[in-house]
Amino acid sequence: MLKPLGDRVILQAQEDEEQTVGGIVLASNAQEKPQTAKVIAVGTGRTLDNGDTVAPAVKEGQTVLFDKYAGTEVEYDGATYLVVHEKDLVAIVD
Repeated sequence: MLKPLGDRVILQAQEDEEQTVGGIVLASNAQEKPQTAKVIAVGTGRTLDNGDTVAPAVKEGQTVLFDKYAGTEVEYDGATYLVVHEKDLVAIVD
């Protein structure tokens, strides 16, 4: 499995098939990028200038809301993940 470094977080987007009122399924490239995802892995945290490490605010398994165009898509073992910095996370979804 992928293990993020520093303040990075690995997310797996929760994509749902979207249908219009007429029942037409929109192609994934025609839809907006999803903004919620499940946290798959979390790095050790952000390192401050004085050498201290600040622990991440999120944990594996949580669902988060993230900035629309944040991160880098990575394909690993047949699945697509999004690697983002913790600062790109907006909220934890309960």
